[in-house]
Amino acid sequence: MLYCATRWLTVALLLFAGPAMAEPVAADLPHPQLQPVLNQAQKIDLPDQALALAAIPLNGPGKARYVNPDEAVSPGSIMKLVTTYAALELLGPNYHWHTRLYTDGTIDGDTLNGNLYFVGSGDPKLTEERLWQLLRELRGYGIRTINGQLRLDGSFFHLPNGIHDFNDDGDNPNAPFLVEPDSLLTNLNVVRLRARADDRGIHTWMEPDLASVTVNNQLVFKTFGHCPARYQYDFQPRTLSNGKVEVTVTGVLPRDCSTDSYLSLFSQRDYTAALLTSLWQQVGGTFTDKADIDHTHLATLPRGATLLATTSSRDLVTMVRDINKWSNNVMARQLFLTIGAERRQPDDQDDLAAAEREIRQWLAHKGIDGHAMVFENGAGLSRIERITAGQMAQLLEQAWHSPYSAELISSLPLAAMDGTMRRRLRDADMDGLAHIKTGSLNNVRSVAGFARDDNNTTWAVVAVINHQQAWKTEAVLDTLLKQIHLAARPTTITTATN
Repeated sequence: MLYCATRWLTVALLLFAGPAMAEPVAADLPHPQLQPVLNQAQKIDLPDQALALAAIPLNGPGKARYVNPDEAVSPGSIMKLVTTYAALELLGPNYHWHTRLYTDGTIDGDTLNGNLYFVGSGDPKLTEERLWQLLRELRGYGIRTINGQLRLDGSFFHLPNGIHDFNDDGDNPNAPFLVEPDSLLTNLNVVRLRARADDRGIHTWMEPDLASVTVNNQLVFKTFGHCPARYQYDFQPRTLSNGKVEVTVTGVLPRDCSTDSYLSLFSQRDYTAALLTSLWQQVGGTFTDKADIDHTHLATLPRGATLLATTSSRDLVTMVRDINKWSNNVMARQLFLTIGAERRQPDDQDDLAAAEREIRQWLAHKGIDGHAMVFENGAGLSRIERITAGQMAQLLEQAWHSPYSAELISSLPLAAMDGTMRRRLRDADMDGLAHIKTGSLNNVRSVAGFARDDNNTTWAVVAVINHQQAWKTEAVLDTLLKQIHLAARPTTITTATN
């Protein structure tokens, strides 16, 4: 247990003059700015080995601070910084994903005689709105009736061994953050279950409106009550024998209250098929062959197929911002695989392995020794991914000097303002003065990013806590960020007591 501050120093608390290693100072003299961090850790009896920390001044005075910098730790979502920074340099900030519609048939009047092929490219954010526009373009081309089947080509990613399942302890298999990457990913593979109570009663519906989903509304109307009624509301999906899903909604919803839940109910293939079918009907199109899930086939685009319409994603910079601001797991995993797919070598069979190789080579080129790193999906949604605080700080230091530093830094949540940091550090007079990526898993809490001190010096800051009580260590990490902000101010050492 952490009985006194000096125990932390015997583990690995060293002072460095900038990024280069300097001689350690006396082990019984912690740096003043770290003392409050250690005190916070002591309050919750956090073991000394549970914290790994690195803070490096990037453009002004100050000395680097380290605690257990070479300990390989489970990083949580700060691992997304590796993937997004690598992607900016390996793919380029103007990279786009392109999704296309083809046919193997011919057009006769307003009828397409042949199959419609949807060719996915692993676009991390192919939304319902963009798909509607894509199909509206097809209607604008004069096509109303498709005399054939909807066929999906999901061959962009090469994954011969599939994707490793993430063990979420069985909490909620329909949670959106558990959606796995896929070439055919559309609309993040989620539906929005909505309920609203008014004078007419309780109304429930799904967005998008899919024929393959029905809602069994068992909610009880309550005349008076407090909103939101989140904890009085529950849902239970059930897959029927025909492959469709029924979602039973139970609980109590007071008048004038509403509630939303986001669920992932289908495989990417089935969801995309259902969504395309629904949207095609919305724009006034029809299939002569009933094109529901049972009639949709995975198929490789045949040679000689005719291109009908294309939709292109926003640029990579925009995608990186969405990934880091809101810690979107499936988008990060799509990006990791895209690195492998786009930089695939002739002998490569697996895009996961190709992505890891390319990122490791890129790190080595930057002088970062990745020996302790373990990659699984590049999102941090993993029990096996590892990195050291020192390596992550080196990465941030390199990013500071990158041509794309502005793009990466601006993608990170602003302290007390937006993203996953919008509710943190509101009492620290740090609004907008730190760009921080957060991480959270069972037994993991972490922060990594860039913070500015009172001397206008920017610091690369990394802190990771691996412990069964990590869930209550947010104050430890926030104290570190506050102390970095105060780094230019003189501080008196307060010795911790037993």
